[in-house]
Amino acid sequence: MAGPGGVLLLAWIGAFAGPLIILTAWALLRRSGRLRLAWTLAGLALVAYGLGVWAFLIEPRLLVVRRVTIESPAWRGPPVRLGLISDTHVAAPHVDPARVARVVARMNAQHPDAVLLLGDYAGGHEPAATRAVPARSEILRGVAAFKGLRARLGVYAVLGNHDWWYDGPAIERALAASGAVVLENRAVLAPRPEGAFWIAGLADLDSFRAEPSYPRALAGVPPAAPVVVLSHWPDPFAQAPDRVALTVAGHTHCGQVNLPVLGRLVHASRAARRWGCGAYVDRGRHLFVTGGLGVSILPVRFRAPPEIVIVTLRAPV
Repeated sequence: MAGPGGVLLLAWIGAFAGPLIILTAWALLRRSGRLRLAWTLAGLALVAYGLGVWAFLIEPRLLVVRRVTIESPAWRGPPVRLGLISDTHVAAPHVDPARVARVVARMNAQHPDAVLLLGDYAGGHEPAATRAVPARSEILRGVAAFKGLRARLGVYAVLGNHDWWYDGPAIERALAASGAVVLENRAVLAPRPEGAFWIAGLADLDSFRAEPSYPRALAGVPPAAPVVVLSHWPDPFAQAPDRVALTVAGHTHCGQVNLPVLGRLVHASRAARRWGCGAYVDRGRHLFVTGGLGVSILPVRFRAPPEIVIVTLRAPV
């Protein structure tokens, strides 16, 4: 019963058995005459039970549409609406191809100009060669669900570390088959009638082929042209040049657990401590980090609900 799936099974067992256990313990203490202790412990147990059910079984199944506006001095032309989807982690708890299809429908309802897929489409840590056929099929069907995305300027993608641990080339082929333009240290022109701009993607930090490089990704982009950069990790943003209007990233899951007062106790990378969730301005450069959809390590989210994001990128007014 090891692994996230086993933990989720235990959470379901606890959800059904918890009230009975609490009631039994309360009754035993009450019969022994320790009434105050019985009510105190029952109250604490009920709070813990409610928080556990929410964090393991309810919040990870939610979907929030986050809308943000970013004003970047490096942006040229009219505003653009960018839809961000990250960290689906299909075949990990809470996300299957049917849920990805529902997320796609929710994104389409926002009518983004372009959709940016930010990596970690595969759940788990094991390579494809060690997984059963149904698990491999589930992951590829989850990627295939992106074929339903509708955006007038297209769908663009980068790979994440889980994709490389699984089988980077297989995920890349599946993304291309779904209609996404996969970018690894390269840029393409988004031919918008009201003002073209460039979309670049960085290699993943765990890529078997290349290291993330802004210079390589932007090599073909004219110096004054507006450009948006996709990165799975926020870490490469430390090297972002001023000419980039916006870097978007995922990977962090917004910590998955965001405790009151204590905040996020777990950070997915060194840069996640600094740029863990949301919009940042660093020396005039703009970054947005989305918490994404799925889970890793533990099947839990608390005060870090799954999200898709609509970023309206515009020049300062």
